[in-house]
Amino acid sequence: LDEYDVEAEAPDSVLARPAPAAARKPVAAAPAKAKAATPSRAPKTPLPAELSPQLATLATAPPAHPEEWLWELKFDGYRLLTRFDAQGRVRCFTRNGLDWTSRLPELAKDLETLKLRSSWLDGEIGVENAQGAPDFQALQNAFDRHATGGIVYWLFDAPFLEGRDLRDLPVQARREALSQRLDGRTLPALRFSEAFDASPADLLASSARIGFEGIIGKRRDAPYVSRRSPDWIKLKNHRRQEFVIGGYTAPKGTRQGFGALLLGVHDAQARLRYAGNVGTGFDAQRLADVHARLRRLDTDTCPFDPRPTGLRSGTVQWVRPRLVAEVEFGEWTRDDRVRQAVFHGLRTDKPPRQIVREHAQPVDAPAMPASSSSSSPAKAPAKAGGLRITNADRVIDKASGTTKGDLVRYYAEVAPLMLPHLKGRPVSLVRAPEGVGGELFFQKHAQHTELPGVKLLDPSLDRDHDPLLQIDAARGLLSAAQMNTLEFHTWNGTSNKLDTPDRMTFDLDPGEGVGWPHMQEAALLVRTLLDELGLVGFLKTSGGKGLHVVVPIRRQHGWDTVKDFSRAVVAHLAQTIPERFVVKSGPKNRVGKIFVDYLRNGFGATTVSAWSVRARPGLGVSVPVDWDELPQLTSGAQWTLADVRTRFEPGNAPWDGMERARKGLAGPMKVLGFTPEDAKHS
Repeated sequence: LDEYDVEAEAPDSVLARPAPAAARKPVAAAPAKAKAATPSRAPKTPLPAELSPQLATLATAPPAHPEEWLWELKFDGYRLLTRFDAQGRVRCFTRNGLDWTSRLPELAKDLETLKLRSSWLDGEIGVENAQGAPDFQALQNAFDRHATGGIVYWLFDAPFLEGRDLRDLPVQARREALSQRLDGRTLPALRFSEAFDASPADLLASSARIGFEGIIGKRRDAPYVSRRSPDWIKLKNHRRQEFVIGGYTAPKGTRQGFGALLLGVHDAQARLRYAGNVGTGFDAQRLADVHARLRRLDTDTCPFDPRPTGLRSGTVQWVRPRLVAEVEFGEWTRDDRVRQAVFHGLRTDKPPRQIVREHAQPVDAPAMPASSSSSSPAKAPAKAGGLRITNADRVIDKASGTTKGDLVRYYAEVAPLMLPHLKGRPVSLVRAPEGVGGELFFQKHAQHTELPGVKLLDPSLDRDHDPLLQIDAARGLLSAAQMNTLEFHTWNGTSNKLDTPDRMTFDLDPGEGVGWPHMQEAALLVRTLLDELGLVGFLKTSGGKGLHVVVPIRRQHGWDTVKDFSRAVVAHLAQTIPERFVVKSGPKNRVGKIFVDYLRNGFGATTVSAWSVRARPGLGVSVPVDWDELPQLTSGAQWTLADVRTRFEPGNAPWDGMERARKGLAGPMKVLGFTPEDAKHS
């Protein structure tokens, strides 16, 4: 090949230019009896509720043997994963698990006509410009204006298809199955991302000519793993990545809004480092839109660590680091600043805390993680915290590729943060001998196998049962993890006075069809009611679908009274805002609504501990957060085992002051009009 031309060689694949409708290769509705093209050797398996995408590693150059790779164009848009349940209902998720189905109604309707069942598809959404190339700003405008009918979905992988788990199959086999399933369809919004028979150098040059961001390479024999992997690489035509916005400068001359955005990336210790500024790439409308968003985030506190030097006093306005900008730039300077930067748009699909500097890697070298905490070594060591790990290389979560060694090492690292939440409280263990997806065992009491470092409590605390368990030191945490414990759940009381709980927990559990913005709103409503009652709530992610609000209380009442009062709180919410809340548990009772689970407050009930991993695909982690951070959360599994180390600082700081916030319940009961049962009969 002297020169490869995408338009000439494959004019219908991703359409580098506008083409007549007859020339396109869109996807059509499936016929009534479409036969699924699913490789028969793939195992049948229950469809996971959540799936994290495989991410590509930025590469310095093409691999030595490019023929061993598949090559696709890189689309300038948002990653989107689509889940088809057993009835064919569609839900669309961003790369971080945010449910965008309601934001993409037309696309969801088109996807439903494929008549897929029990499937996960992976791809990228975007909006084409006049030349047929993806236009990132046009995509952002489509969402801002609620005009998403023109969005195109380029599909390139099928981790699950028609009830079968294809993740262990080679990417080429997965793509063939997907292509066959979509072949001959005529829905313009759905496209299959073609692979090109060309050298990566020629394809990269051609992609630049037609306005694409670059190309993606995938090893032909690579499985699908839910993490950043060297088996997928990206080669870009220009340096381009996301940055956190930490401030802006005053405009000069006739310019309105602001002069430049101050950019930052997080380092290995999760500190936001200043990375330069960007002042070009804005038209008048974009300046006004971005400035309006920034004004709502103004603060007197500099978010960068260390504080940038060289900025003129009086010309800078700091902002809370909540917005993410997509920026193209010429190079990194020696002092880690970007030069010749051009703004391309704001990203709403990536949390600011995940933004780090991208480092290009040689393809044949081990991939360097985006930060020191984003991935784990390929080979787990035999020990963690002085404890020998058996079967350290056994994969416990296929969705993320996490091994048992990764899990035990995490608990060794997080012990200083997690133990304050465990000490002095009975703990229950959720064990998963077969890993996520296998049978789970909930252990509340001592069994025949002794766990070193796990304390056995006085049997009288829970009569007619074996002793309860308690973990006060790292050794107990690690020995439990060594015995395949994924989750740690704690009581709302301490073992030294177990008859009177010292806190209440409200578990916000979304019903089917509840979007994340409603969850955020619900948490604020719970907090508002608690404030009116004179109580203080502390927030944490559940590591799953929901949020937990924990309320410290004085030890003045028994379990039944505390549980009944917490139910009264939830009943008040359900009576006041019935379109949002229900007081009855059960999936049928909370369709489209949120059940605030008060049952966690009874004797023997438990809630997952802060910093505990969850036994779900992707291994979400329950993390304490500040209420000011709630608007930036994108799901209850905001952090997973893969990236939670970026949260070790601030650690438990969002819950500072919990002991001082402890209140009695007599006053709140009076405000709510609640009378305990024992008082009624006195």
